[in-house]
Amino acid sequence: MRYMTNRSKMKVYQEVLNKIRHFIEDNELKDGDRLPSERELSEQLNAGRSSIREALRAIELLGLIETRHGEGTFLRTYRPYHSVELLSTFVLREVETKQELLEVKFLLEKICLEKLNDGSCDVGDISDFFNEKSACNLHTQLFLHLFSKIENHLLLKIWHLVAGFTETIDQPRVDDSQYHQFYQLIKEGQFNDAANLHASIYQSSLINTS
Repeated sequence: MRYMTNRSKMKVYQEVLNKIRHFIEDNELKDGDRLPSERELSEQLNAGRSSIREALRAIELLGLIETRHGEGTFLRTYRPYHSVELLSTFVLREVETKQELLEVKFLLEKICLEKLNDGSCDVGDISDFFNEKSACNLHTQLFLHLFSKIENHLLLKIWHLVAGFTETIDQPRVDDSQYHQFYQLIKEGQFNDAANLHASIYQSSLINTS
């Protein structure tokens, strides 16, 4: 009797995930559409039902599908906070991890500001962001806008996910006037000065979280 190695099991698992993804794309399924049953997917994708079941369970944990008792499995729109809620319980317990998270967020934002500084992007009118009462909300809304302007969608998604993680930890206290000075520099197109102030704000946050 032959047994599958861990590597071969993973290969089958990945193949099933890819087949399900292609099935969703080929059939142009959207949020709220019902997926075929395990048996139907097994037949249509030529894969074992146990592999289908494991793949669907993984996709459900990511918040991409939901199972309704007695009704079936339905596609749902991906929302980054689903992954945040699932993973933050396990990865954000240590102080070192929280500081590393803030560093990753800072470095991603630094890349964004550097791309703006090379003059290849127009940030447009950002006046509306100054209506935000909370500096944290102001920061999030502004960088969502700035990342969209550099037209790197993967970078935007990574930053959005990391920013979601930072919202699950205690936020460092930073002088609101620094934030508003930073946004004023962005508004005036002084991206190099904005990047320097951004670094200063980050260093202050490290002091306040230590």
